[in-house]
Amino acid sequence: MLGEELRKARQQAGLTQETLAFEAGVDRTYISQLEHDKKSPTLDVLFRISKALGIKASILIARVERNYQ
Repeated sequence: MLGEELRKARQQAGLTQETLAFEAGVDRTYISQLEHDKKSPTLDVLFRISKALGIKASILIARVERNYQ
């Protein structure tokens, strides 16, 4: 779901979990938990992560929605 799309976007951006976490102002372990769908981000965190990835949150959500159907 969202975790897989976050991981893909992070890898496409050429970022490590640690770099993404720093840029988004969250802990690296939290990024790992998101990517493994063990946690769900708040909207605020989703926007910060999206900004750090250089992609709109709406695009990430659309990708999740497309794969969910």
